Amino acid sequence: MRKYSNTLYVVLATFAFLIALAPLISILYETLVKGFAALSFDFFTKVTPPIGATGGGILNAIEGSFVMVGIASLIGVPVGVLAGAYLTEYPGKFAYNVRLLAEVLTGVPSIVTGIFVYLLLVATFHRFSALAGGVALAFMMIPIVAISTNESLKLVSSSIREGSLALGISRSKTLVYVLLSTAKSGVVTGIALSVARVMGETAPLLFTALGSQNLMTSINDPALSMTIMIYDFGTSPYPNAHTFAWGAALVLLLIVLSLNVTVRLASRSRLSGTE
Repeated sequence: MRKYSNTLYVVLATFAFLIALAPLISILYETLVKGFAALSFDFFTKVTPPIGATGGGILNAIEGSFVMVGIASLIGVPVGVLAGAYLTEYPGKFAYNVRLLAEVLTGVPSIVTGIFVYLLLVATFHRFSALAGGVALAFMMIPIVAISTNESLKLVSSSIREGSLALGISRSKTLVYVLLSTAKSGVVTGIALSVARVMGETAPLLFTALGSQNLMTSINDPALSMTIMIYDFGTSPYPNAHTFAWGAALVLLLIVLSLNVTVRLASRSRLSGTE
């Protein structure tokens, strides 16, 4: 009887897995088929044309996406890692409230973050910019990185921390050179997940970066991201604009996928090297 019950639950679990996998495969297939038709040399080397026009590419959208995600990473990664380290090393009521705030912020709609940064930077300096877009994305990265760092550091054995302190190493150096080094696989994975999350955001950038059909000359210029371009072209009534949107969606999908695969492989190689 136990054998049959086990077989039944394995079949049900496999069936549920296939049901969950079907929408993902459908999205990937649709994006590959419709997006591949838009890919060409000009698609990667020319700027975005007006909606409905022929020709052009997504060079400025790729540039804007990488610049804004880069700004967000420069701000969000160190702040998030340090915040996660603080939550682990200095537990208490304040740390509990910070953790609770970080968890709440992960569930805040991205459009709310966009409005906040709009009032903070755009309305103050009277200009849309890549910098404002990067700051908006950084606000979304910080709680994700902080929580993932906190959880990764919790998994480090207390004997490692105690051994380092027993050798006379200061608490701050123990944190940086011992604990974070031991938990780097989980920390890096959390950073990669946060980057993948913000790279696919559109709403906060509509309020901060706005978009532009030109290449940037400064981070104070308005900037176009691939997500904004997909939104603008995908909602237009022109068939060629829809093709452009599918092509940009495919490029964005491949970038996020390659980022996650690279981090997974790098983390696995580090783990195998330490064994």
